[in-house]
Amino acid sequence: MLLKQRTAAKELCDRQFIKVNGQYIKPSKHINIGDIIEIETAAGMVQYQVLMIPSGNVRKGDRELYYQEITGADHEPNMVC
Repeated sequence: MLLKQRTAAKELCDRQFIKVNGQYIKPSKHINIGDIIEIETAAGMVQYQVLMIPSGNVRKGDRELYYQEITGADHEPNMVC
């Protein structure tokens, strides 16, 4: 579900609907591999772990390479070496 448009992401950040590693963020926040992104939705909180940072646009079929939904799962953050 991660957001497709920067304007939508900015608005959600400004309204404090997005957290990274448990803290509300500004739209300019730098995201790192291993970060946990939480997005508050009408259905509840959705959590994602960042697996890789893309260098450009991501094709729909490649999304699972860059993030993993972890909502409701007991998880150990992936260690990236």
